Amino acid sequence: MSESPGTPALHPAPLLQIQDLSVFFPDGGQVAQFVGPRRGVRAVDGVSLEVAEGEVVGIVGESGSGKTTLALAALRLTRATGGSIHFGGADITHLSGSGLRHARRHAVMIFQDPHSSLSPRMKVSSLLMEPYHIHDVPRGERYSVAELLRMVELPERLANRYPHELSGGQARRVGIARALALRPRLIVADEPTAGLDVSAAGAILNLLQSLREQYGTAYVIITHALNVVGYLADRIAVMYLGRVVEQGPAESIYDTPLHPYTRALIAAIPDMDSRAADAAAPVRGEIPSPRNPPPGCHFHPRCPFAVEQCRTVEPVLEEARPAQWVACHRWREVAATPQLPDALRGAETGAGSG
Repeated sequence: MSESPGTPALHPAPLLQIQDLSVFFPDGGQVAQFVGPRRGVRAVDGVSLEVAEGEVVGIVGESGSGKTTLALAALRLTRATGGSIHFGGADITHLSGSGLRHARRHAVMIFQDPHSSLSPRMKVSSLLMEPYHIHDVPRGERYSVAELLRMVELPERLANRYPHELSGGQARRVGIARALALRPRLIVADEPTAGLDVSAAGAILNLLQSLREQYGTAYVIITHALNVVGYLADRIAVMYLGRVVEQGPAESIYDTPLHPYTRALIAAIPDMDSRAADAAAPVRGEIPSPRNPPPGCHFHPRCPFAVEQCRTVEPVLEEARPAQWVACHRWREVAATPQLPDALRGAETGAGSG
C-alpha cells in the first residue's frame, strides 16, 4: 500500500487509510452535474488520513469545516468524488452489495443526535438486536441485550423503554451499545458529547476510554472542541474549509501548535491555565462559505500572520516537526510567537459549534 504525500506513515499498515479524498456537492441537483460550469461545495478537498488499529484520532474544526462529511465518506455513507479508501488493507472505494455490507459490519458510526438515530417505534431491546438481523449474525456470535447494556453501564430495565423515554445521555449510551454489538474494529463518533451537560459529557468520554481499553477498538472522534478529545486522542487532525491544516500527535498539537487556526481553537478552550497567554483569543470572524472559499490559504482572511503569499498560494502539508504536519507558509513565525497577536484578541465572534 502506497503512502500518501503529506501523511505520516503508521506501522504496521493502518486500519483505515483515506488518500486524497474529495467530496463535491454541485449546485442545482442531479441534472446540473452534466450541464456546463457550475459552482458547488467542496465539502472535502483532497484529504489524506490514516487510523491505526486501536488508535483514537480526533478530527477537529468549526461547523462547515467538512469533518462530518469526511467521516461519512470514509465509511461510504456519502459518495466520494475522488480519492481512495482502504479499510483493513482492502480497497473499499467502489465496493457495493455484500462486500460493502461486510465492511460496514467492522466500521460503524455513532451519529450526533442520539434520539433521531434511534427508531421511535422500537424498544431498546429491539434496537440493540437490529444490527444482528441486518448482518445475519449467527446467534452464537451475538451479545445478549443484558450484556450490551452492561457494557455501556445502563440498567437492564431500560431494555423495555422507547427512545423518547431516555435521557440524552442514556440515548447516547444505547447508540454506543448498538455500535458495539457487531464487535467493530472502528467506531466513528460524531460529536459524542453534543447537547450533554458537563457531568454527562465527562461520563461518555470516560466510557469511550474504558471501552477502548477493554476491546481495543479504534475511534475517530469528530468534534468542534479540542478539549473533547484532549485525553482520548492519540493524534489530532484539524480541518478548515474541507482541508486538513494540521495533524500530529495530540501532545504536540496541544503543546506546540503550528497553524494559527489550531492555536486559536486551543485559546478558545476555557480554564486552560497553562496557556493563559492565549486564553482570551477566539477565532476572528466567521468561516467563509465553502461555495466560494478564499484563494490561496483558505484561512488567510482571519489570520493575523497572513502576508501576500498566503492570499495567492495554497500551502501544502509539510512535516514541520517529527510526525507533526502543517499547511502554513508561516508556521515558523507562528512557532516563534509566544502568544497570539493582538489582532486575534477581542474578536467579534468565537469558534463555531458542530
